[in-house]
Amino acid sequence: MQTGLDRLLRFHRKWIQGKRVALLAHPASVDKHLRHALEVLQEEAAAKVIALFGPEHGIHGQAQDMESVGGSTYRGIPVYSLYGKDEASLKPSRESLKDVEVLICDLQDVGARYYTFIYTIAFCMEVAKETGTKVVVLDRPNPINGHQVEGNLVAPGFRSFVGWFPLAVRHGMTVGELAQMFRHEFDLKCDLEVVTMKGWHRRRYMDELDTPWVLPSPNMPTVDTAVVYPGMCLVEGTELSEGRGTTRPFEFLGAPYVDPEALVRRLREFRLPGVRFRPIYFKPGFQKHAGQTCGGAQLHVTRRKAFKSLLTGVAALKAAHDLYPQEFQFRHRAYEFVDQIPAIDLLAGNAKLRTQLENGASLQEIEASWEDERQAFLETRKKYLLYT
Repeated sequence: MQTGLDRLLRFHRKWIQGKRVALLAHPASVDKHLRHALEVLQEEAAAKVIALFGPEHGIHGQAQDMESVGGSTYRGIPVYSLYGKDEASLKPSRESLKDVEVLICDLQDVGARYYTFIYTIAFCMEVAKETGTKVVVLDRPNPINGHQVEGNLVAPGFRSFVGWFPLAVRHGMTVGELAQMFRHEFDLKCDLEVVTMKGWHRRRYMDELDTPWVLPSPNMPTVDTAVVYPGMCLVEGTELSEGRGTTRPFEFLGAPYVDPEALVRRLREFRLPGVRFRPIYFKPGFQKHAGQTCGGAQLHVTRRKAFKSLLTGVAALKAAHDLYPQEFQFRHRAYEFVDQIPAIDLLAGNAKLRTQLENGASLQEIEASWEDERQAFLETRKKYLLYT
């Protein structure tokens, strides 16, 4: 399997040869030999790299979620942070692109609407449209397959950096496909080229390929993490721990007040496909409940193709909410620069999920409420699919 980076210089060198280039990248921007995109461009002398851009977590991937990153230099090249102290920092300035002829975007996504890298690419496209800068997106696999699609769309009034466009929660698309969708559906009509992959098929997971997994953010250590993320990221919208500060982020769920056996019994009652639950105790090293022993559950995905990540995440919230109605709380602190809308609503893309949980809706009712929007998204999505 060859990624867009693997194929760029062999098949599309003319797009960048001799040009002044900027690179949007992070630690997972590597070729099949684990050479970073910057190293590839410099060693091949294909273009003059005059600027670097880093998404959330930084170009080196050192920062935690929602941690501001400042500008710096690397190998004598200025590094512009696209995740600073406010929402304005999420877009490159026109000044940072003024001498750039081509902006190369090489980011590994994980297939969920909340993962912010896809919006960083979109914002770069928006500014590139204004400056006349060519954008080249190097495509990479959707690590949790490009076939399964789950969830509703973002409703008007709930736009944020974890849901800027009306995508399904689990969108089943690659970054290259999304860039094409952004260009045509959301009027980001910059001069865009996508370097496609070779040898990737929609039903394949990243760890079924000969391409190594490099964690794209600090709490995405494995493909297993990415598989559960579309559902378990919802836990960020509560005061439950989602396992940050442990070696199994998004696979752990819990809080100091949770009885692990009771939680697991409730989760097993849902009879969710492709997953089993195990009672656990864990102590996060940082973030929510840091230094406190939490009771909870660990997810073990047993059949990926049957597993419904989003539904499982909703089930986890419902189980904790129903078992502990007094202790359970949704997050009330600011989330991704927004403090007027609850974090759970930003993640869910509307207020409906929160009210459904509060009003005791069944999992079947909740899942059914997504279906019309999911079908509408499938219709739009199929116009932009580049792979079978």
